[in-house]
Amino acid sequence: MSTPPPSLPQAADVIALHDRLLATACWPAQVPAADGGDGSLWHWVQTNHCFNSRLWAEEDLARRTTVSAADIAANKRAIDGFNQARNDATERVDEILLTALGLVDAASARTDAPVSTVPAGARLNSETAGSIIDRMSIMALKVHAMRAQTERTDVDEAHREGSRVKLARLQQQRGDLGDCLDALIADAQAGRAYFKVYRQFKMYNDPRFNPELVKEAKAQA
Repeated sequence: MSTPPPSLPQAADVIALHDRLLATACWPAQVPAADGGDGSLWHWVQTNHCFNSRLWAEEDLARRTTVSAADIAANKRAIDGFNQARNDATERVDEILLTALGLVDAASARTDAPVSTVPAGARLNSETAGSIIDRMSIMALKVHAMRAQTERTDVDEAHREGSRVKLARLQQQRGDLGDCLDALIADAQAGRAYFKVYRQFKMYNDPRFNPELVKEAKAQA
């Protein structure tokens, strides 16, 4: 008997995971064990959320105005690393989903040139399922942070009320993203739509491609 494919994600489950992790006291400094084990779809959804959370915190630190330039430079380097890890996890989510949906040859899914197995007539969706999940992670962080603003005791009621209005809009926007994810997965299952793994190829993080890092390496040699 063949191994059944991984279950496809539903938006409600993604939202629940994001919110549950943000409510964990140690998150994201100490990452809880991944649902489904290392290498699963949910492991990579959680990994993406972890690095988005770290990126969020680092972006706040990078806006400080009373610390040294060296501190801000350290924040910037951390931001670059977290952003790269976030994108890598998004790509892994797409690879796993495309394989589960039968839209890519499994042996080529992780290469720079995946072999498509898309049915004839399917439309190409410009945004991938992984990128929608990534955006939902960021929306979860916005919802979490805005909810905290509604509970502050060191501001006036006008601030809290304005934050409640913004919170409602953020929750609506996250729901819209979730609807788009569910629709894309359903259309892909039915052969009506497909998406691709879009490699980011972030050249500024790669010493082989960043022209300034190439110059530095040559000078040091």
